[in-house]
Amino acid sequence: MTTSFQQRWDQWHTEHEKRRADPHGFLAITGLHWLTGTPQSFADAPGAWSTGPSGVTVALGAGESLVTDAGTITGTHTFEPLAERADRVVEHGDVRIEIARRGGFDVVRPRNPASPVLAAYTGTPAYPADEKWVVTGRYLPFSEPEPITVGSVAEGIEHVYESPGRVAFEIGGEPLTLTAFNGTTPGSLSVLFTDATSGLTTYAANRSLAVAAPAADGTVTLDFNRATNLPCAYTEFATCPLPPAGNRLAVAIEAGERLPA
Repeated sequence: MTTSFQQRWDQWHTEHEKRRADPHGFLAITGLHWLTGTPQSFADAPGAWSTGPSGVTVALGAGESLVTDAGTITGTHTFEPLAERADRVVEHGDVRIEIARRGGFDVVRPRNPASPVLAAYTGTPAYPADEKWVVTGRYLPFSEPEPITVGSVAEGIEHVYESPGRVAFEIGGEPLTLTAFNGTTPGSLSVLFTDATSGLTTYAANRSLAVAAPAADGTVTLDFNRATNLPCAYTEFATCPLPPAGNRLAVAIEAGERLPA
C-alpha cells in the first residue's frame, strides 16, 4: 500500500515528539543556573557550584556524589574548561546535570524525569501536511564561511554561528532568501526563521528547519511542513538563538509546528 504524504509526515512527527519528550530532554530541565566565581547551591542539584579560568567546580557535601564517565566523584572536583556550545553530563540518581557553556558563560541545567513541564506535556499541534510547502531552492555559498552574531531568548546573551551561505527560493512568486547555518550532519544546513504567522499561530521567537545537503547543482529542498519549535517554546530554561535579521520573512508560512498547547 502506498504511504501518503500526510502519513509520512505523521510518522516523522511522531518520532520527533518522542525525542522531545525524552525523560532527560529539554522538557525535563528544572533550572538554568548561571555560574560565577562565588559558589552557589541549587535546590535541584547537589553541591555548591562555581566557575573560573580552570573550569567549573563543584564542592560536594558529606554523603553527596556525582557519577561521570570516569566514575563516581565526591568532595571538590573541577571539570576541564568547555568550548562555546559544548557540554558534559553528570548524574545524580535519576537526575542528569548538564554543564554547558553558552554565550561565554558557564551554566548548570539539571534534567529530571519528574519535571512538571515534562509531566504536563501533551504534544505539539501542527498545520496539516501539504505538499505545496515543499519548496525547491538554490544554495548560494559564500566564498568563505561568515561568522553571524544573533541574539538569544536569554537576556544579555549572544551566539555566534558560522554561516556557509544562503538559500534562495520563492513563495507565491516572491523571491526570498534565508541565511543558513551548518546542520547536524556533514553538508546539511539548518535555518532559523520567523514569518507572518509568528506570535499568532506559531511560536513568536523562532522556528527551525533542517535542510538536506545541496545537490551537485546547488538545488535544495525546503520542506516547511517539518519546521519545528526550538526548546524555548516550551521552557524558560533555554538559551535558544534568535534568527538572523534577514530571516524574518514577511510571508505567512502556514506549515509545520504551531504554538504549543
